[in-house]
Amino acid sequence: MNTPTAPDAIVAAAGNAQPPARVADVARNTAETKIRVRIDLDGSGRAQLATGIGFFDHMLDQIARHGLIDLDVHCEGDLHIDGHHTVEDVGITLGQAVARAVGDKKGIRRYGHAYVPLDEALSRVVVDFSGRPGLHMDVRFTSGSIGGFDTQLAFEFFQGFVNHAGVTLHIDNLKGVNAHHQCETIFKAFARAVRAALELDPRSAGVIPSTKGSL
Repeated sequence: MNTPTAPDAIVAAAGNAQPPARVADVARNTAETKIRVRIDLDGSGRAQLATGIGFFDHMLDQIARHGLIDLDVHCEGDLHIDGHHTVEDVGITLGQAVARAVGDKKGIRRYGHAYVPLDEALSRVVVDFSGRPGLHMDVRFTSGSIGGFDTQLAFEFFQGFVNHAGVTLHIDNLKGVNAHHQCETIFKAFARAVRAALELDPRSAGVIPSTKGSL
């Protein structure tokens, strides 16, 4: 019976090594909001959400479910004013949590895109974990509010996210009549695009996906 030499044993051990857990727990407290976000990028889509805005919780649930991200979000915000600070600050905190969980980005695919339909609505989202914040969003909502959620705040959420996750994000609603459908396709496509971008590529294990050598 042949026993592996020391170098062979080292290689075998390295091949069997599990990648580090991609999890984060981030708190953000201001005079306007108190937020805690817990995230596991390699989860099963479980979510515990309490932002005080029902439709926003519904959208965050899309991110968890379709991104296969375990996501806990708890926010106490100044909703007696409006939902602006709550939605924007959750985007900021989620971006911080994603950046922390991703780490140095070794082995990820980096780019992701998705088209998602819902009845008459169709949206496309493309993401690059580039390290360079940038949001390009072309969405013309057919209504100013959805169940108490101001549709302008979708932009504020994604702007907060990209600024703190360090990603380039393109969001286009290509078709849509019902504003609920428009918004839901955006969040579902975002989740699918992020899932694809953060997937570990076995052909590039331990490699940063950039000719610069860093992201």
